[in-house]
Amino acid sequence: MSSAHFFGNDHKLNPYYEDGETVDTAKAEIEHNGIKDALHRAGAEIVTVDAPPTSQDGVYTANWALVRDRVALMAVLPPSRKSEEAWARTQLSQLGYTVEDLPQPWRFSGQGDALICGDLVFCGAGYRSDEEALAYAADRFGLTRIQLQTLPLLNEDGTPHVNVVSGWPDSYWYDIDLTLAVLREPDSNGKGLIAYCPEAFTPESREFLAKLDTVDKIEIAESEARNSFACNLVSTGTTVVMSDTAPQLRADIESAGLETIRPHVDELAKGGGYIRCTSLWI
Repeated sequence: MSSAHFFGNDHKLNPYYEDGETVDTAKAEIEHNGIKDALHRAGAEIVTVDAPPTSQDGVYTANWALVRDRVALMAVLPPSRKSEEAWARTQLSQLGYTVEDLPQPWRFSGQGDALICGDLVFCGAGYRSDEEALAYAADRFGLTRIQLQTLPLLNEDGTPHVNVVSGWPDSYWYDIDLTLAVLREPDSNGKGLIAYCPEAFTPESREFLAKLDTVDKIEIAESEARNSFACNLVSTGTTVVMSDTAPQLRADIESAGLETIRPHVDELAKGGGYIRCTSLWI
C-alpha cells in the first residue's frame, strides 16, 4: 500500500469523477489509514511504500502489477498515470521481487483486471487492459484465463464513450475488480467462492458466469456494485474487508461463513477506486 497524500481529481480518468467536485486529501488519508487498519485486523501483513508525487492515482496500487511467486508482471497504465510505472518498478524491485515487462506495449491494468482464484484468473478487457496482455499474464503464471466483458459507457447516440483524458473507451466497470470479487480460493474442503454483479456484464459473459460450475457464486445487485463499490473488496478467505454501505452483500457473505470488516470510504471513491484498489497483493 502507498498513501493518499497526493490524491486528487484533476484528471478525470473514469465516470466516477464529477465536474466541480473537490477532494479533501486529509479525509482521504484518514480513510486510507482506516482501510489499512481493517486489513491488518483481517490478518493481512502490510508493506507500506511511498506514493508517487507525480500522480493523483498513486494511492491505487492494485494497478501497478500482477504478482505471483515473487514475480511482478508490470502494468501499462493510462497516460496520466504513466509516471507510476517506473515508481512501481522501483518499489517492487527494492522489496526483492523480480520485475518483468509485457513483450508488447499492450494496455494492462495489473491486478485490477486480473483476479486469481486457485488456478483460474478472472480477466476484464476493453478499457484498461488488452486481451493480449491478459492472455500473456495467464500463460506466464500458468493460470486458466476466464475472459469476461463488462458493459461500456455509452454516449447519447448509443456509441461507446471515449474518456477525454486517457483517450481510451470508458465504463463504470473499467476494471474487473469493480464487478467481481474472489471471496475464497478453492481448497481441499471445496470450491472457490466469488461474488459478481450480473448486470455489469454483456449477455455473453453473464450467461457464461451463470453456467460456470467450478466456483460457487454470490450475485450482487447493480445498485450496491455501482453506488457502494460492493465488489471492490479484499478477502483473506475467512475475513472480508468491504463497503459499509452494501447490506445485502454483507448478509450474503456472512451467511457463507465469512466475517466482515467494513471501514467507511467515500472520499477515495471520488476517484473511482475503493478498498481493493488501494492494495497490491504480493
